[in-house]
Amino acid sequence: MKTSTLTENLPIDVVIAWVDGDDPVLAEKRRKFIGSPAKKIGSSAHSTRFASVNEIKYCVLSILKFAPFVRNIYIVTDNQDPKIFDEVKKRYPEKLSSIRIVDHTEIFEGFETFLPTFNSITIANMIWRTKGITNNFVYFNDDTFLIRSIKPSDWFVENKPVIRGKWVAAPFHRILLRSLETFVSEKILGKKNYQPRASFHMGQWNSAALIGYKWRYFTTSHTPHAVGKEIVANFYTKNRALLEKNLSYRFRNPSQFTFIALSNHLQLLNGNKHTAHPSVAYMQPFNRGKKYIDKKIKFCEQNQNVKYLCAQSLDMCSVEEQNKILGWLEGILE
Repeated sequence: MKTSTLTENLPIDVVIAWVDGDDPVLAEKRRKFIGSPAKKIGSSAHSTRFASVNEIKYCVLSILKFAPFVRNIYIVTDNQDPKIFDEVKKRYPEKLSSIRIVDHTEIFEGFETFLPTFNSITIANMIWRTKGITNNFVYFNDDTFLIRSIKPSDWFVENKPVIRGKWVAAPFHRILLRSLETFVSEKILGKKNYQPRASFHMGQWNSAALIGYKWRYFTTSHTPHAVGKEIVANFYTKNRALLEKNLSYRFRNPSQFTFIALSNHLQLLNGNKHTAHPSVAYMQPFNRGKKYIDKKIKFCEQNQNVKYLCAQSLDMCSVEEQNKILGWLEGILE
């Protein structure tokens, strides 16, 4: 039997990180760590990072429709209910038992001192500890959706994750600009303890540099990310102090390394050569022109190679804009 056939038969799970920022219990918990309402908060604590307009429903339904081979779907959250079970029962009753809500206390077992956390980077570092999860799993954010049929080989080949992205030069210019920005803010503008924004690219670079990359790193996009649990579990077992340092920030911090980038670079360092184009369309509709959403939808419909859609900050859009995007998703998921 060929290796590719063996890969097709291996179980694949999905983990989705989700939060409902409108939950008053969570909001109060977060406020206690932010401090005074008058205190200026950084972008890592801004409400839009925690907001939800029921994207989780469409994320889950898209997996059930376009990746029916997925064994289990785990939704990781902080004592919250995504309220998707009625919808799943109506459309995919046979799949109801394959969906489980996973509380932060489960994946942080033995690391409870770092809870509560409001940091997506921190949470992602622990998702592999979901009980019962298979070695081959795919990590989703709730604003990412499948828009076309997926095969197991889109995510795993020869029992190794397919890593979507490209090699780029080390971000020395970003490092220099960050140092200059910090110097000006602290020394000239008098902003004590100034903290630059936690950059998506710098988080990836931090991961690559952590394991020895010096001149380049493999940058990924906001797609579903295939992960091999064993390789990251082994790394964290040997480097517990690094993990604990990364978990110590309640909100996103520019010094953190990101879990997916760490996983990807460990795979590449260990000889995984299965890389691919991101195959994702980005939709950032807030404060755009009237035809922006229509153009993005048309792009998705006309480009057969686009398998994923990432729609960001829908909570900041008008109800009309939200309805247009979610209505289109509803249509392709029927």
